[in-house]
Amino acid sequence: MAELLGFQTFAEVSLAKKMAPSVEEVEKMHEELREKCLDFAVQEIQTLTAYAKAHGQTEPLAPWDLAYWSEKLKGEKYEFTDEEIKPYFPLDKVLDGLFALTSKLFGVTITAADGRVEVWNKDVRYFEVRSQEGARELIAGFYLDPFSRPKEKNGGAWMNVCVDRSRLLGPRDRNGLRVPVAYLICNQSPPVGDKPSLMTFREVETLFHEFGHGLQHMLTTVDYSAVAGINGVEWDAVEIPSQMMENFCYDQETLASISGHYETGAPLPTELFEKIKAARNHMVATQMLRQLAFGALDMYLHHRYDGQEPIFDVQKRILDRYSVLEPLDEDRFLCSFSHIFAGGYAAGYYSYKWAEVLSCDAYGAFEEAQRGESKEALELVGRRFRDTILARGGGQHPLDVFETFRGRKPSMEPLLSQYGLLAK
Repeated sequence: MAELLGFQTFAEVSLAKKMAPSVEEVEKMHEELREKCLDFAVQEIQTLTAYAKAHGQTEPLAPWDLAYWSEKLKGEKYEFTDEEIKPYFPLDKVLDGLFALTSKLFGVTITAADGRVEVWNKDVRYFEVRSQEGARELIAGFYLDPFSRPKEKNGGAWMNVCVDRSRLLGPRDRNGLRVPVAYLICNQSPPVGDKPSLMTFREVETLFHEFGHGLQHMLTTVDYSAVAGINGVEWDAVEIPSQMMENFCYDQETLASISGHYETGAPLPTELFEKIKAARNHMVATQMLRQLAFGALDMYLHHRYDGQEPIFDVQKRILDRYSVLEPLDEDRFLCSFSHIFAGGYAAGYYSYKWAEVLSCDAYGAFEEAQRGESKEALELVGRRFRDTILARGGGQHPLDVFETFRGRKPSMEPLLSQYGLLAK
């Protein structure tokens, strides 16, 4: 089939519709990150082995021991719980901080417009997004459905399209412009009596993530709905805005704006914040190698595998390159690797790490501006992000858009720096 379409392999067919320029570039990413992570992963496994031995493990660590001892060690080192954190993240406080951050970075104002549109539940809210310039024109809107309703609503959180931007289908008094509208769906615990809806830190991250998707939909300037907003954005690029926004949850200034004890208003204790940041990087090299292994295996099978070598030998050979502990001979992981035969990720599993590299690189531009302690510099970066990655949707190749924003080709260094994986 690939040859009928003018390609040599299925992987080449897959990448023809993605941001990554070639299979070789994907393989290069896998290999370079493997080399950067391996020594750190060895240290992590040595530390975990010593911890397990000190707590009664008499045999060498096996693959099935890692998750257990990793969680035990994490709990002992960082010892915080969701119940400790939730009182500092009432939903309304988090939303206020998120909207203030959006206003500062992207030059828009978000205001409640409850009652102006029909909603499907009394808890659903509606917001308008307006420009801060000139006549403060309406740019977009979004519904927020924040609370869990198990009998009528799926779990999890997501952003979805309600109305696409279009220059052809809107009202005549707006020169044909139809503004985009998004759905932002969450599953927070609802308020109980005088106690507001309180969020775990992971739920805060998820809200920022989904709002990042919403920003790309709402701040698009593309006038044709088929490629406006998130429409037509390549599979390995669509997570860049969402993952980039997540990083702000670990920024001290942002955290101060989104947190405050619901009873006293006290800020999240610095010690607790430092534990949250440190826990983010727990066993990070080992976890990254695991994801790289899956991506490398997927790409090999769809580009280089010729059917001669037994497929489970291929699996073991590739996993061995990305593992500190030796993989089991009887491991049949491929039989349950549903992403690449039932989840739409065939020759595309690399997309997770590819988008993470670019989102960290994009966030690095904001960090560089913050280090200069110039409000104007931060606003300039935010405006450039809005005018490129958020604005251009599927109307331009995402690699060109990213290079316009960053002024250079993507770099892995911000990702490695964020996770403490740069050699000293």
